[in-house]
Amino acid sequence: MTSVPVPGRSSQPELLVLHSVRIQGMADDDAVAARFGLDPADTRETLLDDEAYGWVRRAAFGSTAGWSLTERGRAEDDRLLALELAESGARAVVEEAHEVFAPLNARLLQACTDWQLLPAEDDRLAPNTHTDVDWDARVLDELAALGGELTPLVASLAGVLARFDGYDTRFARALDRARAGEGEWVAGTGIGSCHVVWMELHEDLLSTLGIPRGA
Repeated sequence: MTSVPVPGRSSQPELLVLHSVRIQGMADDDAVAARFGLDPADTRETLLDDEAYGWVRRAAFGSTAGWSLTERGRAEDDRLLALELAESGARAVVEEAHEVFAPLNARLLQACTDWQLLPAEDDRLAPNTHTDVDWDARVLDELAALGGELTPLVASLAGVLARFDGYDTRFARALDRARAGEGEWVAGTGIGSCHVVWMELHEDLLSTLGIPRGA
């Protein structure tokens, strides 16, 4: 008989709203709510409260607009994450996942670079025009291998903190679209591409453990 994984601790909606803004960098109301499956109306009210507290602010960058975290908001998210981590007893599991993630992260970054660049004899930074079928197939195979590594890692995380659930399935969906010919789903921005999903997970791990990016 196959055992059913037991979901981990569910985070408070207030934390999820703030944390959704953090890991996405910039997101509108719908994107903030959708990231963790929150009620849109409740999310909107929480965002307005967070704005009043000085934790989030409306921002615009080119054609993209939405909410971004302030330094006070980042500090509040840090506080809520640390409290949750202590109360859940999940630190050892998250630390182990972060150790496993590190070498995978290096491979992911290389795969995304290889998707964007195809070095030539006279130009090591030549853009990949995606005319070399074998080169692109190798990159997609590497992403598939990374997706396979992601599944047990996410399962272990979601077993202690439910908000980690879904990173592997989102990555797999993006890869399926890339394999179907939508190349922007490898490393595109503004969509849930393989690279975007991966970077959100990276930020989630770092912030949960209180590790500054680049440390």
